[in-house]
Amino acid sequence: MAKGATRRTRRAPRRWLLRLAALLVLFGLAFAAWLWWDMREWRPDPELYPEQGALVPAGTAPLRFETLKAIGARFVYLPLASGPAAEAPGGFPDRFAAARKAGLKVGVVLPFDPCLGADAQSGVFAQMVPRDAGLLPPAIALGSLADACDPKVSDAAVESELMTLINQIELHAGKPVILKLSPAFQSRHRTATALARDLWLARDRARPDYAGRPWLLWSANSARMTEASADPVEWVVVQK
Repeated sequence: MAKGATRRTRRAPRRWLLRLAALLVLFGLAFAAWLWWDMREWRPDPELYPEQGALVPAGTAPLRFETLKAIGARFVYLPLASGPAAEAPGGFPDRFAAARKAGLKVGVVLPFDPCLGADAQSGVFAQMVPRDAGLLPPAIALGSLADACDPKVSDAAVESELMTLINQIELHAGKPVILKLSPAFQSRHRTATALARDLWLARDRARPDYAGRPWLLWSANSARMTEASADPVEWVVVQK
């Protein structure tokens, strides 16, 4: 009897530990589910960031720019696409016109391809984007690295072509570009230190600090669900 009681006494703490672990797991899952649901529609406080807008996804999915403006967007950035998809109904030119018709300030984002030369990329920009002083400063999205380029491209060549591209885009637009800088690109090339341009950084919910200096634009929610589209948009705010 005494031995049986001793075994039961030893098992009791283990059962409580298992129950506690199970409760912690359930709490973690519940918190993750709440955070995911909350982030679907979350945006920074408009009192702190009165100027807010969106980077809409590329493609031709229906997007109601009037609705986007009604829910608090003052501006919109459109990713530049080229090829047949750009000319299809609902592609870049149609979205560009629709955004301006809705009364939104409009800017263009050119995704930088480290495997291509600057001339080819700036040529697409010059062909698709009009010279218009009313447009927002153009942005160059720095996310892709040259690791998959064939033939291989050195980091020095990437940085040289990027500087050439910046000069070409600025000459066409008549204003300085904004660098939409990813953590990976910054870690590889230290662009925030090397180039004196306004920065556009990204981090869901938390203010980004990976550039080591102040930013102008912050993508605060990478996938905000809105009534404007079935697809999420990247919600962006401006530093006061």
